[in-house]
Amino acid sequence: MEIIQLTNGIIYTMDPQQPRVSSLVIRDGKIQHVLSGEEAEGLPVSGKTINLNEQVVLPGLIDSHLHLRQIADNLQAIHCETDTKADCLLQVAERAAQTPPGEWIQGHGWNHNNWSDGYGTAADLDQAAPHNPVYLTGKSLHVSWANTLALIAAGISDTTPDPPGGTLGRDQKGQPTGILLENAVKLIENVIPIPDLELTADGIKKAQETLWKLGLTGVHDFDKERCLHALQFLADREDLKLRVVKSIPSEYLDQALELGYQTGSGNDWLWIGGVKDYVDGALGPQTAAMLEPYEGSSDNRGMLLLDEEGLLELGIKAAQGGLSLSIHAIGDLANRTVLNALEKIRIYEKERGLAPLPHRIEHVQLVDPADLPRLAELDVTASTQPVHATSDMVMAEKYWGKRTAYAYAPKHILDQGARVVFGSDAPVEIPNPFWGMHAAVTRRNAKGEPGPDGWHPEGRVTIQQALEAYTIGPAAAGGKADIQGKLAPGYWADLTVLEKDPLSCSPDELREIKPSATMVGGTWVWRDF
Repeated sequence: MEIIQLTNGIIYTMDPQQPRVSSLVIRDGKIQHVLSGEEAEGLPVSGKTINLNEQVVLPGLIDSHLHLRQIADNLQAIHCETDTKADCLLQVAERAAQTPPGEWIQGHGWNHNNWSDGYGTAADLDQAAPHNPVYLTGKSLHVSWANTLALIAAGISDTTPDPPGGTLGRDQKGQPTGILLENAVKLIENVIPIPDLELTADGIKKAQETLWKLGLTGVHDFDKERCLHALQFLADREDLKLRVVKSIPSEYLDQALELGYQTGSGNDWLWIGGVKDYVDGALGPQTAAMLEPYEGSSDNRGMLLLDEEGLLELGIKAAQGGLSLSIHAIGDLANRTVLNALEKIRIYEKERGLAPLPHRIEHVQLVDPADLPRLAELDVTASTQPVHATSDMVMAEKYWGKRTAYAYAPKHILDQGARVVFGSDAPVEIPNPFWGMHAAVTRRNAKGEPGPDGWHPEGRVTIQQALEAYTIGPAAAGGKADIQGKLAPGYWADLTVLEKDPLSCSPDELREIKPSATMVGGTWVWRDF
């Protein structure tokens, strides 16, 4: 591989030993030298020299929680994040007019909390698309909306019982309304035709191009096993040019153990993360598990989908095979349940002489103040999505009230000494890391709301902390702290080039930053200069 020297740049290495340099020498896909001043000017290089003209360079950014296959699928799906239900139905009708009868129509992003008339019904979708089964996932991915043909395809009728950990919406006569919550969504998802492996892989290959243009060189993926097989297919063809930490769905654990998967096993492009499971639902459909009822309710505390005993059993089984846990928890009861189980799993690891595994909690949206120190005490990574805070703040105030003082608050967790990593949960949110940085640093949305100080301003982080949560933090959480997340000798030459400096621009400008090039493994995967 050729030698490349990047010169005349403002290069932030994320290495405290040499935090800023002006030149990088790259060889065989890794950083060979980091240089500044006369040292950089005097180094003879036999390869290609690129003058950055004082552009900014960061280590390649890493999204610590997204869903690659769903991002790929959503490139073809209807975008349902509309201001009104009528607008969403109009898009369905337009797609139906272009779709042969009998073919499935899918979409994503609707949020009934933003619609004055609330949830839609199967009948609404029947009118928009009378000849096609329709399935639309909600923004949270914890609720979905289907029409009658989709319900029939799944065998759902008034006599269908609620599945464990799920609920079928029903009208006063007991008839399904077309709304499905939590595990009930699987009843329909299990009957939707699955694209073959190569089509799925091609979709992910296209999706990675979108991520490169956002400055992302690595992701932690939380899609199902079909995504794992597609990623393996791409890696085998050498078409995977994104560093991927792949979680294992809990229902796939037995197969994973039989195959000998362990956390960290794999290669430079694709390696195994933790076992993913869900302890509760989400805020939007009020299925996040709460210590106290939702505001305006005397008894609704959400849904605890997996209790402490069940999680402990899962964690011990995984630990015996060398697999860590990556557990979805939104509400304060859910987070306490996970921490209680992880405390016992840590004891189990110690008693059995096992190396402590890199356990994580995904989302960590509401933590009771009494539980905040426990993440650091148990060495548990908090995998958070800062854009959720500004997207959900109005809804959170409505349903959680005063409890929001400790909601979506990575700063409080950082202050306790725990590792915090940032992601987007795409396609729930747009996987733009600079939008995430803006939300984390300002606690304001794109419109500047709720005001100059942001929502619960005590939860704001510094831009340095935000950058760490997209670079060195995810690298460490993914087990690659010695080769990823920094621009230092021996590290992967994964980087993004920016025209604007995030460390010197105003916080309001963070959201507008756009990369001009992205390099992975010493190769430009996208370049616009």
